[in-house]
Amino acid sequence: MSRQLLRSRVLLQHSLAHPPLSSSGSAVPIRPFLAAAAQHRWSSHSPLGNSEGSLRKKTTLNTLRALHKRGEPITMITAHDFPSAHVADAAGMDMILVGDSLAMVALGMEDTSEVLLEEMLLHCRSVARATKGAFTIGDLPMGSYEISPSQAVESSIRLIKEGRVQAVKLEGGQSMAPTIERITSVGIPVLAHVGLTPQRQNALGGFRVQGKTKNTALEVLADALAVQAAGAFAVVLEAVPAEVASLVTKKLRIPTIGIGAGNGCSGQVLVQVDMSGNFPPGRFLPKFVKQYGDVWSESMRAIETYRSEVKSRAYPATEHTYPIPPEEMREFERVVDEKTT
Repeated sequence: MSRQLLRSRVLLQHSLAHPPLSSSGSAVPIRPFLAAAAQHRWSSHSPLGNSEGSLRKKTTLNTLRALHKRGEPITMITAHDFPSAHVADAAGMDMILVGDSLAMVALGMEDTSEVLLEEMLLHCRSVARATKGAFTIGDLPMGSYEISPSQAVESSIRLIKEGRVQAVKLEGGQSMAPTIERITSVGIPVLAHVGLTPQRQNALGGFRVQGKTKNTALEVLADALAVQAAGAFAVVLEAVPAEVASLVTKKLRIPTIGIGAGNGCSGQVLVQVDMSGNFPPGRFLPKFVKQYGDVWSESMRAIETYRSEVKSRAYPATEHTYPIPPEEMREFERVVDEKTT
């Protein structure tokens, strides 16, 4: 039930049970109240309303632990604003990540290193307003947590208090373990991220698969074990050979969330813009991305059709306009004619 309809019903029930009194003490007819409850919304825009996500029980850390314990894959997807979070929540996602990938897919930046904490806070708030069922996580952007554990705690608190998410994510393994431990010590859940860490692409020599040799695979495992020991509730494994990710997953007590790491992980995450096909033809996609839709083509078709109908005056048609009683229109025309003659 929408919030507007619920308010109308409450207003109606209150009016029937407690009719207002006039100054003389007699009951006032409730017709005006009924009319107010039944009125339509005539504005040029309206809220998106509640999603089906609001009908399911809120996902918590305990929910995620239960999924992991019984071996049920955990689903996670990114969202960067109210509409993208609204549809992800309605689709039943377990977790929604406000990832720093929004730097590219929402803000048109070259890479994730450009996005600022203030920008992440704005997008987190937008996502949080739409997310009723999923567990929400905000990415700590580059420069907001590396200087010191104290800086990381301060930034994390802002994501929780101002961004209204339930947890934070940060990149890095063994070197970030003290920071993760400090953040979790103040009661903020942390999702760790090891393997390919995009914020450190320059140090890694670009977006390269990690763990392709014995030594580098052992490094991925050491990083995962370190963030687990530091208190992370889960860890993202990015761009790691499937066999390595599967073995790392088996050696951990916490869930692993794979992105380009095979189906042996405890769950999966994709960037929503990538998997939904909301981009123009010819855009590069990483090997691990499966495109489940073609939002760009559908949006293009709709907008081109709208443009064509406006140009031909096919839109708006009669059913898209508001009527005026004929006698009122005749009177309006009469008054206008008198004033212009």
